[in-house]
Amino acid sequence: MNRGRTLNIQMVFLVFYIMMSSGVLTGLCFLLLFAIGIFPIPRLATILYPLVALVVSIIIGTSISAVASERILKPLNQLIRATKIVATGDFSVRVEEIKGHSEVANLIRNFNHMVEELGSIEIFRNDFINDFSHEFKTPIVSIRGFAKQLQNDNLSLEKRREYTDIIISESERLSNMAANVLLLNKFESQQLITNKTEYELDEQIRDCVILLEKQWSKKNIEINLELEPIKIYNNQEMLSHLFINLIENAIKYSKDSGHISIQCHEAADGIQFKISDDGKGMDENTQKRIFDKFYQGDKSHTVQGNGLGLSIVKRIVELCKGEIIVESEINKGTTFTVKLPKS
Repeated sequence: MNRGRTLNIQMVFLVFYIMMSSGVLTGLCFLLLFAIGIFPIPRLATILYPLVALVVSIIIGTSISAVASERILKPLNQLIRATKIVATGDFSVRVEEIKGHSEVANLIRNFNHMVEELGSIEIFRNDFINDFSHEFKTPIVSIRGFAKQLQNDNLSLEKRREYTDIIISESERLSNMAANVLLLNKFESQQLITNKTEYELDEQIRDCVILLEKQWSKKNIEINLELEPIKIYNNQEMLSHLFINLIENAIKYSKDSGHISIQCHEAADGIQFKISDDGKGMDENTQKRIFDKFYQGDKSHTVQGNGLGLSIVKRIVELCKGEIIVESEINKGTTFTVKLPKS
């Protein structure tokens, strides 16, 4: 209500200002005509001409005011109505843009851009909640189901061991998911990298490969390392999460008896880490969403995971002011290239 009253007062002042301005201009025009002798000045002129000037100024002022109200106040009224709609949580509203680079035109364009971004954030938030609920609920349902089966007195020892192994596996899955959610939340709330030290980057990568030996040995995967001796000044623990997640991801999606190539060398603009596998590969749509939280390209869920590993990788790269590039082709494999500053 206050905004509407303020706008009406502004409109009255605008009309009054335009009419006054047009009246002054009209009066000056008449004085000019008097001065050059085009209009005679009889006795009635002192009354008639001011009245004519007043009528002309009213007509001109009203016309100009109508045009100004249509061009200036109409977009502002639309903008006020749109902001009220946005306040209710509806981010689908848009204001018709006007041409030019005036302040009103820029204001409307920025408003539309803001609402579009808010809509994207809302969609992402809903997707995150739905995905998290699904990923968290699935192992809980599995644990509860197999725990009930263990209460069956007629269950064989072999089945008991099988169900117990499933419960342990699903419990570990929940634990890993919780740890990754907390880790990602930590990195997303972090703006600066602390606890930096200088250390051997190539040795760190070798340690990460050895740490995951059980996984790649189980699938009989051959690991090819091409690592230059490189010193880096960064947070060692944070970069460990980056390399472990990328190597683990390559192992998961590699075929049995496959090959994984890991390279790291100094480049002109910093350090370049590259990991390639000859696994399933990804289509273009999957490549666009691969870094989204809880997104998994494998819809069949034959590969274990919670869709957070690459989200953690992306955030670490952003914190380091680096760059990550993914190249992939179906049934030919995937390559991740990470570019990091040396310090």
